[in-house]
Amino acid sequence: MSVASPNIVLVIVHDLGQHLGCYGVETVQSPHCDALAADGVRFAQSFTVAPQCSPSRAAMFTGRYPHENGMLGLAHEPHSWDIHCDERHLVSHLAATGYRTALIGFQHETRRPHEMGYDRCDYRWHDSCEMISRDAATYIAARDGESEPFYLQVGIIEPHRHFDMYGGVPDDSRGVWIPPYLDDEESARHDLAAFQGAIRKMDAAIGVIKAAVARSPRSEDTLLIFTTDHGIPFPRAKCSLYDPGLETALIARWPRGGWIGGLTVDGLVSNIDLFPTLLEIAGVDASGREGGRAVRGLSFANLQPRREVLFGEKTYHDYYDPMRCVRTHTHKLIANFSTAPYVQDPSQAWRPLTKPRPKGAANGTHPYFELYDLEGDPFELENRADDPDYLEVCQELTRALAQWMVSTDDALITEAARSPQHRKVRSELLQTIGMRS
Repeated sequence: MSVASPNIVLVIVHDLGQHLGCYGVETVQSPHCDALAADGVRFAQSFTVAPQCSPSRAAMFTGRYPHENGMLGLAHEPHSWDIHCDERHLVSHLAATGYRTALIGFQHETRRPHEMGYDRCDYRWHDSCEMISRDAATYIAARDGESEPFYLQVGIIEPHRHFDMYGGVPDDSRGVWIPPYLDDEESARHDLAAFQGAIRKMDAAIGVIKAAVARSPRSEDTLLIFTTDHGIPFPRAKCSLYDPGLETALIARWPRGGWIGGLTVDGLVSNIDLFPTLLEIAGVDASGREGGRAVRGLSFANLQPRREVLFGEKTYHDYYDPMRCVRTHTHKLIANFSTAPYVQDPSQAWRPLTKPRPKGAANGTHPYFELYDLEGDPFELENRADDPDYLEVCQELTRALAQWMVSTDDALITEAARSPQHRKVRSELLQTIGMRS
């Protein structure tokens, strides 16, 4: 541990994407998040490696892609995915070098949170953001006067659907912004207004945590990070490899580290970079298996992301829907390994209120490849994979994606990925005829 290792408060919310005022969504009321960005650092091109909660979070906290760490789908039952037993969570590295460590609230990166290395593992699935932020503030205040630095991971379930789950009230006081990849109709406006209300409620909880940090005697040496797991819970966003599914809010403030002043960083950042970066800040050496395969694309020392390319993946969510992508500053290639529905509906509703564009997206199936020109088509509505004018860039990105999959031992190169349910049913079938699985 470094002599001057800072306190770290990492707040991760659910399903937010970049749907905040400070990211340009003017109809959302998010004054506390916006103030944090105005006084800290906002990463404008921050992305996750997976558009669903468990795989995204597992990558963030192990520094390894989901197909490397084992978290290919959702952790909770009946899906029951988990990170491999020999993976180490970020918190275990920090705890081993003298950090006080705590989890307060929601987590979804493992089925075994109590085994990850927290001194205090206050894991709660269904508590509201008011309760979680209050308890987080109490924890921060209780650390006053202690010599050891602390790591506090705060998990807030809002603004996950259903948006009124904890008393959220729809908010259309500033109107409602309908992203261009969604049909603009009355039901969608109701859906987005409810989402905006849940965000406004979540934002108030962020204000409580931010105020607790400000009151701390070590506030100048506390790194406060606000982020989310993946994109917003609407069609063509969450559960997809389009930018609205992968983009994440990432805002931080650390006065001693120079993370102040409302700086906007425009370089590409992946959430898999958070693991090696935080360990570097804390003065922890994790150069072995745990972090060595992560791309160390961000140096907090100079705030200059060094990435030229991002990779993303989805294998399972509610069903087997394997896909991989590679993204540069200007283009994205998506490879689809099944003929699953073109867009997975993440609304958790029998009759979704919001429908995707372009026309036919709701009932079509995946093409083999999708290629998008992000400069001319930022919402990825026109597939250029078969356009001869894009042949060279398509070949270049296809080669880069294949090399990444091979170098990281992606199972999709050699076989289909078997789910926990697949393995269980197979085992029971074979047992009936005296065979071992």
